[in-house]
Amino acid sequence: MSSPSIDIKNFIAGLQDLDKFAKYNWEGSFQQYVDIVKEHPEVTRNAFQRIYDLIIGYGVEDYVEFKKKIVSYNFFKDPFDNGKDAVFGLDVHLMKLVNVLKAAAQSYGPEKRVILLHGPVGSSKSTIARLMKKGLEYYSSTEEGSLYTFKWVAGASKIPDRILGAIGEIKCPMHEEPLKLIPKEFRKKFTEELNRGRKEGHRVVIEGDLDPSCNYIFTELLQFYKGDWTKVVDHIKVFRVMLSEKGRIGIGTFQPKDEKNQDSTELTGDINYRKIAEFGSDSDPRAFNFDGEFNIANRGIVEFIEVLKLDVAFLYDLLGASQEHKVKPKKFPQTDIDEVIIGHTNEPEYRKLQNNEFMEALRDRTVKIDVPYITKLGEEVKIYKKDFNSKSIKGKHIAPHTLEMASMWAVLTRLEIPKKANLTLLQKLKLYNGKSLAGFTEDNVRELRKEANREGMEGISPRYIQDKISNALVNTRDGNVACLNPFMVLNELEGGLKNHSLISSEDKKKHYRELLSVVKQEYEDIVKSEVQRAISADEEAMARLCSNYIDNVKAYTQRERVKNRYTGQDEEPDERLMRSIEEKIDIPDSRKDDFRREVMNYIGALALDGRQFDYKTNERLHKALELKLFEDQKDTIKLTSLVSNIVDQSTQEKIDIVKGRLIKNYGYCEICSTDILTFVASIFARGDVKRK
Repeated sequence: MSSPSIDIKNFIAGLQDLDKFAKYNWEGSFQQYVDIVKEHPEVTRNAFQRIYDLIIGYGVEDYVEFKKKIVSYNFFKDPFDNGKDAVFGLDVHLMKLVNVLKAAAQSYGPEKRVILLHGPVGSSKSTIARLMKKGLEYYSSTEEGSLYTFKWVAGASKIPDRILGAIGEIKCPMHEEPLKLIPKEFRKKFTEELNRGRKEGHRVVIEGDLDPSCNYIFTELLQFYKGDWTKVVDHIKVFRVMLSEKGRIGIGTFQPKDEKNQDSTELTGDINYRKIAEFGSDSDPRAFNFDGEFNIANRGIVEFIEVLKLDVAFLYDLLGASQEHKVKPKKFPQTDIDEVIIGHTNEPEYRKLQNNEFMEALRDRTVKIDVPYITKLGEEVKIYKKDFNSKSIKGKHIAPHTLEMASMWAVLTRLEIPKKANLTLLQKLKLYNGKSLAGFTEDNVRELRKEANREGMEGISPRYIQDKISNALVNTRDGNVACLNPFMVLNELEGGLKNHSLISSEDKKKHYRELLSVVKQEYEDIVKSEVQRAISADEEAMARLCSNYIDNVKAYTQRERVKNRYTGQDEEPDERLMRSIEEKIDIPDSRKDDFRREVMNYIGALALDGRQFDYKTNERLHKALELKLFEDQKDTIKLTSLVSNIVDQSTQEKIDIVKGRLIKNYGYCEICSTDILTFVASIFARGDVKRK
């Protein structure tokens, strides 16, 4: 039976929004535009003001890290594209970028500079630039971010065809601000009138001249009407403009190419030879395409990919564009531009710039923003969770800690070896990630960061990690892996080092392999701990053990005897029981009295507040009870029998209960829970039980 046909017209009619289309394609007279400006002066903002307002408009989140206030801008989480280009772990550096944009928006100087994002490969420089372009494009489609430009029309008046050509309509090629049509001698009084009574918000400022094409038409019309400006603007039709990278409106991108196939006209435009026949001369601005990247990016942003690879001839254009906000098209006077110029480069190219004395002018006109690799484990994990999750990886399960272990290795390669002899690289990573370590305060962590000023500028790129995770997902014997575990990924990471194109030093490769061993050991410790907790997760047994311990500790500290629950006889406190628990968290015999008093004081303080004691609220005691219960139960479960594959029904039932807890509480699946139990069993079989 054939399915019913789709009425395409009715289907699309139900989806389209004609009112929105009308708003996006608004057209009106110059007077109507002035009325809009009077009501909403922010439509006249310059490019820096617009992009700063865009970023701030998405809100901020403040937090304190190591006694330093950090501002996190929601804009960089990519709220307008479902987090596709979200940037993680770079809040401090993004703060510096936004501060530069803020100063530029207020005309304090950075608006005359090239913003240069500098960092190692794969550190999200391009992502930040892409976010700014994409955000600005989206912003222009909102009411808050609307902006306008104009076109020349013949209208009802009889004007010579030579002015506007046969079509009788010419759009402003650089999407200029319509208020630029007001002659300079009238601008001051006009803006004073526009801004009259406005104490808050944006104040209208008119800067710069019209582009050569519009200036030519304006002059011709002014001549035709014998200087009557009021008749000239009758030939102006103002319309709303949407910034678009694909449409090359307000957003430009320039990428270095082969020197033989590239010239400066790509930045500043070139002659339109087809129109020379219509307008008669190649020096007529109407016969010129003002479509270079600087031209089309007017009112918005232009990105220079690998900016320091540009030929010197291009850099001259860049200097004028940044400092004077002017470009020089071929055969035409300098032309005003209003745009954010952002470039990015990697470390080797920037070192070449520093060592080249002929590039001093460019160095003086750049504001460098470092964009290093992430050095915080939790933020690095977010990168891979964005790409490798249950929604994007269909039919495959990623075992717990797989992405975390890959991230841990990546971050370790970026950290500088600590100068403190009592601190390992792994401990440093944990401190940076917010974990507390005995003997280290927040001030110590701040000092660690300060003394390692190049941290994050070298190491393994996230791209390498992403590539190897992808390989691990497909590179199995049968071509399909149902569950990806950390060892699969770590083996891929190690195997790829041999042919890593960016690591030529054998010493560095050796160091990275040693770090992989550190990560594997950390993973072993983590899974042993999880299996231990899963085995000892019997709440009733834990509560009984805790109650027994507390009864004995209470009797010990108060010099009393304990009533045996079974015989009813009074006995001395069970020292063997108490020590078997306390030893699990390395309480020495010399400190046992202090620890026991500490526990009783804690219980007493809770009682004074009207709260009941729960062992889960005391982390150290909880850990000790878990390990004690695990020790008591692991022999009854006979976990090591998994290694020999000889498991009786009773033991299998107990193992299935533990697997169920691993699946429910820790995110394992049927496959990886079995694998992890077998792995931990092999460790126990070796007698390698590390006390946590």
